[in-house]
Amino acid sequence: MAAITLQEQLLQNIKAKLPELKKLLKKINSHWCYEDHIYRFYHYSYKVYGIQDLTIKIVEALKTLDPNPEKFEMNSFFDKIYKEGTGKKFKSIHNKNWTRHTRPMVEAFLHAKYFLEMAIRYGKTMETTSNELPSGWAGLLYFYGLR
Repeated sequence: MAAITLQEQLLQNIKAKLPELKKLLKKINSHWCYEDHIYRFYHYSYKVYGIQDLTIKIVEALKTLDPNPEKFEMNSFFDKIYKEGTGKKFKSIHNKNWTRHTRPMVEAFLHAKYFLEMAIRYGKTMETTSNELPSGWAGLLYFYGLR
């Protein structure tokens, strides 16, 4: 019997956690999360800083899916986006250059949301991995360094 690949293990991990992932996405897509936080960006409201907590929750959930957790390392592009878009505290001086301070937070959230959505989509629709890679699954593989 052939050993299970890391891609296959990832898919199994996603399928095992699918109910939790769907619950998280439902919360993320709710009015007071996705809709309100994006609005707060355009409204120049310090409440947009709360989007960082959502991004962190998504990334923590994605980390639990890693097929090789002892060697987990996020994709370097995403890691840079994540670091630039989290760990920020509001200062009133940020209002003078609003997008420089807040846009990275929104960007990090949207990228994390993408990976969560792709995990759910392919966890629901893929039965096994193959050489044919739908774009979203391939993107998710990049997140985990499997492509």
